[in-house]
Amino acid sequence: MNLDIRHLRLIVAVTEEKSVTKAGERLHLTQSALSHQLRDIEQRLGTPLFLRLNKKMVLTQAGERLLSSARQVIDELRRAEDDISQMAASKHGALRISTECYTCYHWLPDLLKEFSRKFPGVEVKIMVEATHQPIQALLGGKLDLAIVSSSSRDRQLHYHPLFRDELVAIMAPNHPLAARPYLRAGDFADQNLILYSSLKESSVYQKMLMPARVTPARVSQVQLTEAIIEMVKAGLGVSALARWAVAGQVESGKLVALPLTRKGFHRQWSAVMLRNDFVPAYVNEFVNLLSGPAMPVARPGIVRLVSGRR
Repeated sequence: MNLDIRHLRLIVAVTEEKSVTKAGERLHLTQSALSHQLRDIEQRLGTPLFLRLNKKMVLTQAGERLLSSARQVIDELRRAEDDISQMAASKHGALRISTECYTCYHWLPDLLKEFSRKFPGVEVKIMVEATHQPIQALLGGKLDLAIVSSSSRDRQLHYHPLFRDELVAIMAPNHPLAARPYLRAGDFADQNLILYSSLKESSVYQKMLMPARVTPARVSQVQLTEAIIEMVKAGLGVSALARWAVAGQVESGKLVALPLTRKGFHRQWSAVMLRNDFVPAYVNEFVNLLSGPAMPVARPGIVRLVSGRR
């Protein structure tokens, strides 16, 4: 490019002041310096931008064209500077988030209400399409924050521990396995396992079934928690969900929830972001809310929210 922002500001100033002297005063330049810069612009573009008539500066057709663009560029740059200043002050911005579990989206609305009260100028965008691979989306610049129960040794990532929960096997009360104290890997060999994801993407398969060389007789992929629960209640298969996610159904006797293995299957949830010297205050506040009393906590035999709300 032949021009930069100082050249555009000069064109606007000379046009509005209609005088090199007054334009120089406005830009804190001497008349000689401003005239030199103007000649430099015209030489670069290969055409005059102003006609000098009786000490007045009148735009040529080329000058009119450049003035139109100059004003647009300067106005846009000013808006960008204002927006960035607001972002630096954490008053405005956007926060793109995703989780690796569809069930987690159930508790996001209440948390978002509290967040929006504190940061009304920050738009939270829930990137559902990144649910299956939130870490890849984060590294690809498509997310600002991922909520995950898995971890990576990538040094580009910073993990903030949030809470632990437990995955449990759920089934209808009259299911043949319902009387067991817990389920072993082998118990899934003749079952229809209903999952959010594909079998290979399932943490239950990766950490429990695959090491035992067990493959369920059938796998059904369903991405809605409510649909999974209704299928299990109807006796169409078994599933593995967070204990807190099925608390009401278990307490009402509509479902049975059993630990996966004698020790249980527990997950550590973390908020993950890229390592960065500058993190907006609203991002840190969102992470604090994720660590706070509105988040689910599950322990063997107990299903509750820290705040006491379900």
